[in-house]
Amino acid sequence: MTEAEARHWLEEHFTVSRETWEKLEAFIAFLKREAESQNLISASTLDHIWDRHIVDSAQLLRFCPDGSQAWIDLGSGAGFPGLVVALLSSHRVTLVESRGRRIEYLQRAIALLDLESQVTVAGMPLERVETAPYSVISARAFAPLDKLFDLAARFSTNKTLWLLPKGRNAAKEWDGVKSVWEGEFRIESSVTDAEAGILVGHLTGKDEKHTAAAAKRHQRR
Repeated sequence: MTEAEARHWLEEHFTVSRETWEKLEAFIAFLKREAESQNLISASTLDHIWDRHIVDSAQLLRFCPDGSQAWIDLGSGAGFPGLVVALLSSHRVTLVESRGRRIEYLQRAIALLDLESQVTVAGMPLERVETAPYSVISARAFAPLDKLFDLAARFSTNKTLWLLPKGRNAAKEWDGVKSVWEGEFRIESSVTDAEAGILVGHLTGKDEKHTAAAAKRHQRR
């Protein structure tokens, strides 16, 4: 997908106002300036931001119901997908980021984009974020699926929608945790890379047999 094709894809799939286009442009310009002093995104993608980052983030909204839902984005880094989600929807987004310079960057980006009433930065490790239920959980290159579920399951209910871009390892990662975790997930193809997969679904919890076995092992210690 070229940069022009990426912009056209946004026009086709979203009602993007002139103000939102201007904010997206401002965000990209801000990101490029900041990337000169810190490693926010891969240098190889700096000339492909619309494709590799904006559309790659925006496509997650295809699987999420409209409305103002509580959305938590884990390991937000440069603001993908969380800031793009906020710009293109009314979801209330919490960005989880533990690195000091990234936290400060995200806070300035939020102010630049006038998103203070819609986006919050949880500037701490995920383990320290207060437990609360969220309607949507997203994570882009945050952690392997087994670790991700261990860390984030406490933010999920049976109705929580998980949106997890997992690249070409999506099927392998889901197969690798099925013996421990229960849930219903499907793999959707990414519009930016036909060979990359997005895990979309709901997590029920840990398998009862696995949980009981783990408890017995703990008692023996």
